[in-house]
Amino acid sequence: MAGYRVLLRTPGVGRIIAAQLTARFPNGMTSLAVLLHIEHVTGSYGAAGLVLAATSIGQAVAGPVTSRWMGIWGMRRVLSVTLLVCAAAIATLALIEMPLPLYMVLGLVAGLSTPPVQSAVRTIYPKMVPSKQLTPLYSLDASLQEIIWVLAPVVITLVATQVGTVPGLLLIVVILLGGGAWFIFSPEVGRVRIPRSRRALGKVLAKPPVILATATGFLLIGACAAVEAGVVATFDHGGLEAGLILAVFAVGSLAGGLSFGHIPIGPWAMARRFAIVALGLSLTIVSLNAWWLGATLIVAGAGIAPALAVMFAMTSASVRFSETAEAYGWIGTGQLIGAAAGSAVAGFLVDGVGPTGAYVAAAGFAVAGFIVSAVFVRGFPDLRHRDSSPIPDTEPVETIT
Repeated sequence: MAGYRVLLRTPGVGRIIAAQLTARFPNGMTSLAVLLHIEHVTGSYGAAGLVLAATSIGQAVAGPVTSRWMGIWGMRRVLSVTLLVCAAAIATLALIEMPLPLYMVLGLVAGLSTPPVQSAVRTIYPKMVPSKQLTPLYSLDASLQEIIWVLAPVVITLVATQVGTVPGLLLIVVILLGGGAWFIFSPEVGRVRIPRSRRALGKVLAKPPVILATATGFLLIGACAAVEAGVVATFDHGGLEAGLILAVFAVGSLAGGLSFGHIPIGPWAMARRFAIVALGLSLTIVSLNAWWLGATLIVAGAGIAPALAVMFAMTSASVRFSETAEAYGWIGTGQLIGAAAGSAVAGFLVDGVGPTGAYVAAAGFAVAGFIVSAVFVRGFPDLRHRDSSPIPDTEPVETIT
């Protein structure tokens, strides 16, 4: 913890972390709020699912594209435009009743215009701290983002059920605009300029660490999504126990990230972290008792934030600075697809064999992540004796001979 205190005393670090967490807080609220609102308006969970699917597709498509645009038009310009469009789409969805296809269009627009705050801040980090502090900073970031996934669903559920779904969506708009403005006008966002990438969109995926980070992110978040489906199915569609157990899962991740964030990252780091997640999730299959699930999910959670930190650090160390934002965009897209796949597989298994099926799916995703990390271990960089700063962009310089 002393190392994290030193890190947070670095000028601007605490502020930029707080600003980006606030700007990203709606990410943990929007899906649930849209689901509740469309179901309330149409009376159909199927219709709500279609709108939510359109939103998720938009987010997945936009990730690498809007991230890459920051190197063309600048971070502040891209963040500002996407922020305003996204806020307008959510506000319109909340305030105007319309046919289902138009709701789906608005959901798609909201997803496509989701501000690429995550890509932006992880591109900024290498410019803010000494290289030896970069890996702990990625770990701290991965740990603290658990705050979003613990608090945001609770807040939006309380507002939507006690006040109304329209006020819930408007609350998201207010936080989106306020948090987004705080992040956009942070001095660090104005100081850092991403060079324009000279490679075609998607070429960064040819780098083994980037494709491995995307694939392992898909499997890790797929496991988490399956766990969420299993917990909700186990405890009668979201009882008190469900919320508490999911909170314990997130607290385990937070504790793991803060505890292991200082450990140097070698080629086997990802496999070891996936082994922890796979062990904890495999034990959930033994019993659906609340105490047992809480204990096993603490174990599983302890590997999640550390695994995410490895993804961020290995990506940063393997690409040019001009490619970092796009690379993180692809990783985000992989995680979004993983969340959808994990939820879908778990849902089918819950319908077929009961809640235990969801935990089997979660364990399967985690074991697959361990296998991928072990089989392709040579594709993971060794950062034990080097920093995780991006490769500098260099250009030929004309000389007179």
